[in-house]
Amino acid sequence: MKALVIDGYVDEPACLGVPPYLSPYPRYIAGALRERGLSEKDIHYLTIDTLRENPPGAAELVGRADLVIVIAGMTVPGRYLRASPITLGEIETIFRTAQGVKVIGGPIRLGFSSEGGKAAKDTRGGVNLVNTVLARMDLEAFVYDLFKDDIKDVSPAKLRDPEAVDPRFRTTAEIGRWGPRGAFLIRQHPDYPYCMCELETYRGCGRQVHCSFCTEPFYGVSDYRPVEDVISEASALYSHGARYFRIGRQPDLFSYHGTDTGGPVPKPNPEAIERLYTGIRNSAPELSVLHMDNANPITLAAYPEESEQILKTIIKYHTSGDVIAFGMESADRAVIKANSLKATPDEVFEAIKLVNKFGAIRGANGLPEILPGINFVHGLMGESKKTFQLNYDFLKHVLDSDLLLRRINIRQVMAFPGTPIYGKDEATKKHKRLFLDYKERVRKKIDLPMLRRVVPEGTVLRSVMCEIHEKGITFGRQLGSYPLLVGIPASLPLRKFTDVTVTGHGMRSITGVPYPLSINTASPNLIRELPGLGRKAADSIIAGIPYTDRGDFLKRVSEGNYLLQFIEI
Repeated sequence: MKALVIDGYVDEPACLGVPPYLSPYPRYIAGALRERGLSEKDIHYLTIDTLRENPPGAAELVGRADLVIVIAGMTVPGRYLRASPITLGEIETIFRTAQGVKVIGGPIRLGFSSEGGKAAKDTRGGVNLVNTVLARMDLEAFVYDLFKDDIKDVSPAKLRDPEAVDPRFRTTAEIGRWGPRGAFLIRQHPDYPYCMCELETYRGCGRQVHCSFCTEPFYGVSDYRPVEDVISEASALYSHGARYFRIGRQPDLFSYHGTDTGGPVPKPNPEAIERLYTGIRNSAPELSVLHMDNANPITLAAYPEESEQILKTIIKYHTSGDVIAFGMESADRAVIKANSLKATPDEVFEAIKLVNKFGAIRGANGLPEILPGINFVHGLMGESKKTFQLNYDFLKHVLDSDLLLRRINIRQVMAFPGTPIYGKDEATKKHKRLFLDYKERVRKKIDLPMLRRVVPEGTVLRSVMCEIHEKGITFGRQLGSYPLLVGIPASLPLRKFTDVTVTGHGMRSITGVPYPLSINTASPNLIRELPGLGRKAADSIIAGIPYTDRGDFLKRVSEGNYLLQFIEI
């Protein structure tokens, strides 16, 4: 029996699976199939982008697989450099071609929409899934339950009528087994070995009243995985060649194994997080990246001492360039109240200060050790013209306070069936023009000066992977959490790493040149990008090529002493 897992990509509040990220979904499914008796060679994995390229044998594999599983669902869609999530038309085409048992699941079970500002449609009514089963709860548990005991004892009734399988959530004990068993799947990822493995510590939200738009409550209350299970999964991935990890699949890492004290958030457990980080480091000693994702700002504001301990642990064991994503959503107290949001502007500001206190120091890869990221959501209930000014004023206060933010994410709400805001998101259309103007203002007045602080001209960023070519420019990123986009005005080999000197800033990206730049062989475009050079000085340096050695360069170039830190001869 052959199974095919097609990764249409996921992007959720607490989980990212768009390349170069590999989400837990396909790994858990592969582990469940292995536990049911399938061999590794009979479990195939394709991303939707690979399928679009139509490599030899791909179409045949879709047609002859006994079981075709599609993972899909974007509940917080963004913009992606070189990947594109699966479309409804592609899902329907795949399932028309497939002859075996056809199953689809993941966040798409909650609804489907292509962009923020547009409410999601109920999947069962919005997608033509003829002879296809939509897993209404956990896809990995559904696939596991298709088989009675093992792959050699398939229940024919279940394969003929998968609707006979009762939908359910998987347990932490099950993914404790499936995670390590499915780790082999990383070798089939098109980016291997340069893919980020998203690690889950827990899912679900422990708040009694949830944010009006969030889909995380659909997973229930917080269900913490044992620390040892997460370490075991990281170890298995490492044994299969994984070197890039993000502890990302949780709404608040600082609450992992926290204690319920009756307050708005659990009391953090610094000891559990130290065991997690030390365990991952010991089991993956030569990892290249260890980052995190989400934290609730009110946790840091309410428990500063415990949060300080956790920050120190993270900085001790992680890799630099890390980002803590804070779901602030709004600085408007009327919006906060109407949508049961997590934290006040004052609490978010205190959390930003705490992270900056320990994380703003520059690390080994050229970026600060760890910085906050801020998420804003517009179109929420109670939003008015005043909301946009309050959000801008908050960001200006952060900027004027000499604090650093790594990213500012601004989006319009995507309302899903079953959330309190569903059917009440009319502000997305009402304020569309205001939203676009405000977003542009933030990019120019906040993002640009902030980026110049985070990575000043002359900063050297280590290990930037070149990913795409466009109009004579190579675009690349460091592998990590919310990596900076770097444009290099030259055609460099793709899937190769280079160090880069920062030479210029856009609103959300930077320009750079390879470090050190070989002055005798570099193109004029690259030489003209060197920091601190005017056009006339750059042209003079170009005209003087070749230089015999450093002494010759210093003798003939007045800016030589400054430039020697960025070049080689």
